Amino acid sequence: MKTATLKTLEQTDNVSLYSICFDGNAISEYETFVHKFKEDAKLNNEYKTILLAIEKIVAVGAFERFFRPEGKMSDRVAALAIDSRKLRLYCLRISDKILILGNGGEKTTKTYEESEELSGYVMDLQAFDKLLLEAQKDGSITIEKNVITGIEGKVFQL
Repeated sequence: MKTATLKTLEQTDNVSLYSICFDGNAISEYETFVHKFKEDAKLNNEYKTILLAIEKIVAVGAFERFFRPEGKMSDRVAALAIDSRKLRLYCLRISDKILILGNGGEKTTKTYEESEELSGYVMDLQAFDKLLLEAQKDGSITIEKNVITGIEGKVFQL
């Protein structure tokens, strides 16, 4: 069974960015994505576009217009809505002020479901989203404006 924790990446008045760390790993899923594509010459422009989109989100907030729904209607999985035909970064858009950045990769198939790698990232986010909602219901975490309280040291069992 996988375990997951939430790591705070950045907090501003406009938005808080978090990312998931699996199985006690200190490096988050988003940081893994950055390391994977930072030096990729073929996808460098798309990678830079994703970083610029995240900078804009930090500046103004995680508004719905910045994302394209992925996953199912019942979850909050989204991809950054950039003009990228190849590179995808998957996220959980909790609100205009809270964004959980996941992992992503090169899209080489028509849909993410056809890619084992991409569908794995989406399924991880879907599973984490469910656990986050359960933790909210049982009161072990709360979401207040731009902060998720109660996640410090909280370990989720996926």
